[in-house]
Amino acid sequence: MKSMTGYGRSELHQNDRKLSVEIRTVNHRYLDVRTHMSNAFVHKEDAMKKIIQQTLKRGRVDVSLTVDGPPLQEKSLQVDWHLARQYIQQMKELQQAFDLDGDIHIDMLTRVPDIVEVTDQSEQDQTNMVDEILQLVQKTVREVDQMRLTEGQALQVDLKQRIDQMKHQVNDLGDRREIVIIEYQERIKERIETHLQHASVYDESQLRQEIALLAEKGDISEELTRLHSHFVQFEEMLDEVEPVGRKLDFILQEIHRELNTIGSKSNDTKISATIVQLKSDTEKLKEQVQNVE
Repeated sequence: MKSMTGYGRSELHQNDRKLSVEIRTVNHRYLDVRTHMSNAFVHKEDAMKKIIQQTLKRGRVDVSLTVDGPPLQEKSLQVDWHLARQYIQQMKELQQAFDLDGDIHIDMLTRVPDIVEVTDQSEQDQTNMVDEILQLVQKTVREVDQMRLTEGQALQVDLKQRIDQMKHQVNDLGDRREIVIIEYQERIKERIETHLQHASVYDESQLRQEIALLAEKGDISEELTRLHSHFVQFEEMLDEVEPVGRKLDFILQEIHRELNTIGSKSNDTKISATIVQLKSDTEKLKEQVQNVE
């Protein structure tokens, strides 16, 4: 089990620049990766997201990339000195061979292709940094994942303790149910005696109907059975390897539904008090589960 809360930061020094990758994650219904970086590296956003998606399956993920150091130059001039020397040497040989007049001017050299070339130095620097950046992202994601795993293990222990406590409370409901049945029987007996004392005509069918309704109203055996089943499912999911946050949330909704049904059925004050406590515990579980991947 993993939490959806995590943090990681990695740095790398390359020549006179420092590359930094910072990743923060919080809970979210799905995996939502958002990047914050210079426009110079936006073209690598998909590659960064793929690295993150291989490890993180759920949560809001904010990735920040910063480059500290000298600014990346946009344009620069590159002179092919070897080609220029060859050109001048060949021009001089032509002059001597054909006895030509004139000087070799700089404007002649600038018109020769490939001697002076304008290059985008920033692209070259970015290309050199791409592999390092992706490696930093991978390293940082592993750090985040380890933090999420550590917190997830703590969440797992807490959830197990809370669900175990709820199981004991539901067992108490089952014990209380047996007492309530006896109390219902006494109430039914009193109803019968009262009915026979005041009824001028004995209506057996009406009496049977009242007994059946009263007995059905207080029967919570089915709800208790389903609650125990939900608890078993919940505990089994806590040990699964795959992300289970949404599944756990669904089970808690079902548990809450059964508790509501028991609360509406029972007129017993002790059962009602236990249901209130169980609902409170369920809400606390739901808050915890919101942070489970």
